[in-house]
Amino acid sequence: MKVNGFAHPAPSDPRRLLSDHLRHDLGLTGTHVGCEHGVCGCCTILLDGAPVRSCLMLAVQAEGHEVTTIEGLAPEGAPLHAVQQAFHECHGLQCGFCTPGFVMSVVGLLEQHPQPTDEQIDEGIAGNLCRCTGYASIRRAVKRAAVLSAPLTPDSSTPLTPDPSPLRGEGANPPT
Repeated sequence: MKVNGFAHPAPSDPRRLLSDHLRHDLGLTGTHVGCEHGVCGCCTILLDGAPVRSCLMLAVQAEGHEVTTIEGLAPEGAPLHAVQQAFHECHGLQCGFCTPGFVMSVVGLLEQHPQPTDEQIDEGIAGNLCRCTGYASIRRAVKRAAVLSAPLTPDSSTPLTPDPSPLRGEGANPPT
């Protein structure tokens, strides 16, 4: 299987979960394991670009596929991925345990819906649980990520939708 662009051998135990293979065999500990039942979303990774729960898959099921983990979004020394940057700017995390799963889900969401509606955002993050934030900052981060990910205009370096006003809404922090 390819993980973050590099080929890796399958685990020796065909019963090894993909989450355990990523964490224990490959050392990619950014993929967190919470509930081990696919409910919390902490173990979300991208499989061929689509968000999936790595605790519900056997590693051998990922053979022949492209797996992207949180570590693969912004390799060491590279700028943050737009979604990571948006979570940072909008304070879309507190303790951080759920953050990698949310980020991976949002990357998948924005791939399908580059300018998501509020309903699409709610649906896109519905499979991820956070016990700290109350989700308002996470929703703002998704909207900000859409702005940061927007295509640039041909004659400038600004996104086509630079208006950050949708970021100010219910539960928004006042500017500092």
